[in-house]
Amino acid sequence: MKNNGKTAVEKVFSEKSGEDVYAGSIVEAELDYVMVNDITGPSAIDAFYQLDVEPKKEKIVLIPDHFVPSKDIASATQSKKLRDFAWKHEMPNYFEVGRGGVCHQVMMEKGFATPGALIAGADSHTCTYGALGAISVGIGGTEAGVIFGTGRMWFKVPETMMFRINGELDSSVEGKDVILNLISRIGVEGGRYKCLEFRGEGVEGLGVSDRMTMANMASEAGAKCAFMAPDKKTEDYLNSRSRKTWSFIDSDSDANYDRIFDIDASELEPVVSMPGSPADVKPVSEVNDEIDQAYIGSCTNGRIEDIRRAAQVLKGKKVHPRTRLIVVPSSQQVFEDAVSEGLVKLIAEAGGYVSGPTCGACLGGYMGVLGPGERCISSTNRNFLGRMGDKDSKVYLANPSVVAASSILGRIASPREVYEIVK
Repeated sequence: MKNNGKTAVEKVFSEKSGEDVYAGSIVEAELDYVMVNDITGPSAIDAFYQLDVEPKKEKIVLIPDHFVPSKDIASATQSKKLRDFAWKHEMPNYFEVGRGGVCHQVMMEKGFATPGALIAGADSHTCTYGALGAISVGIGGTEAGVIFGTGRMWFKVPETMMFRINGELDSSVEGKDVILNLISRIGVEGGRYKCLEFRGEGVEGLGVSDRMTMANMASEAGAKCAFMAPDKKTEDYLNSRSRKTWSFIDSDSDANYDRIFDIDASELEPVVSMPGSPADVKPVSEVNDEIDQAYIGSCTNGRIEDIRRAAQVLKGKKVHPRTRLIVVPSSQQVFEDAVSEGLVKLIAEAGGYVSGPTCGACLGGYMGVLGPGERCISSTNRNFLGRMGDKDSKVYLANPSVVAASSILGRIASPREVYEIVK
């Protein structure tokens, strides 16, 4: 017999559809925002023009980020289509190169994502906004185009899987380590079309940036969305950012969950996801493979907190002669903060390269593409075959501190190992 309580995702879809719905219900819901980038925007625009209606301008967010600045004529053509659409319809939420950044960081940084909001994004990592208590789902470009004109879309309300991280995490454990551990437990399809809800003292102890990392990588378990109950840290983050009034939202104590996992925080340690699958996880202490490239950035781990951690490891040290370190801030604001805090100078002095915001290398696009046989340890979200370049290249996933430490030794290493050896 089912309880009458609702999960957070059921509450949001009930409100946005105007119906009393539960997991499994098919609903037509009103969206707060729909976001597209330079890759998915062109198909959304084509779909929108077939509707022959005026755009819901206040709901549309346009963020070029994947191939920016444009690397060739094809990418320039895509960006131009997005730009022309924005100017033709006088879109208020268009973020040009130099004024935006990676789409998911911009959506949170600029206050679009708030607790209880329903947001669709034509990118698989839209689930990131669940870190702020929003219900955010990835969709296709054609679906986004329909929302451009109607403001609405149909959805199947997902079931919710709860992960409770019980106890206090070790100071060396970051959000990336937590989510990689969870993915290793359920596999890359274990959360297919579920809402992954993260709770417990371990989550409460993490900052908003680490929570974003966890919600972001719910996609790597096949999830439709993620959710973390907003708290004082959420409120502090949203102060002066949020575009709409919001209120705290949480699942009911008697809500129905598909599955519940209890994880002892003391069992978690820094880990590395081995090439081929985010679910193939090993403790950092058990891996010492040599690397050619170390990459810090993306919508997963390109925030100022991530760059600060990397800079702390790099301070006073040098990148290994046979290794290149690439650091890519996730937004223009993060880049400016890194400059003002002296982090860019510190990274450059260590022998690292810092660029402006772009998705570039994360998807094997440019600015860090791997050649045949090259190995990269990366703070990004995916390491499937050929993800960052040649099909014979290999990508390891780890937190930014581990990536920075590895760049110094030229092989996968923990920060503690670097301190021990260098000192």
